Amino acid sequence: DRSAINAVLKAQQAAWNRGDVEAFLTGYWHSRELTFSGSNGVARGWDGVVARYRKNYPDRDSMGELDFSEMEMRFLGPDAALVLGKWHLKRETVGDIGGVFTLVWQKFPDGWKIIHDHTSTVSFPNP
Repeated sequence: DRSAINAVLKAQQAAWNRGDVEAFLTGYWHSRELTFSGSNGVARGWDGVVARYRKNYPDRDSMGELDFSEMEMRFLGPDAALVLGKWHLKRETVGDIGGVFTLVWQKFPDGWKIIHDHTSTVSFPNP
């Protein structure tokens, strides 16, 4: 299960980095019950989450290159997991951005999917 979730995250990162938002979104539960919490409030349902991504990342420049790091995985049962981590977008023209995320995962017959995403922007000090 750990490797299956990691595979979804790696596929999401690869999809993002080639500018394929549609492929990136396949890691999410395609349901009206999907939720995404962030700086601009809560997006509800598949359509709401898709609209949020399209609004915030309308082009390749705004997407940049995604890197996930410092991920911690906790299983909450046989079909549920929590993943904490950091994200960073390296963006040439509009400036870098990053932060932290908490993903709640559920195991479905077709594999692990994100059912809730809480992503926040955080400024990390330069070492």
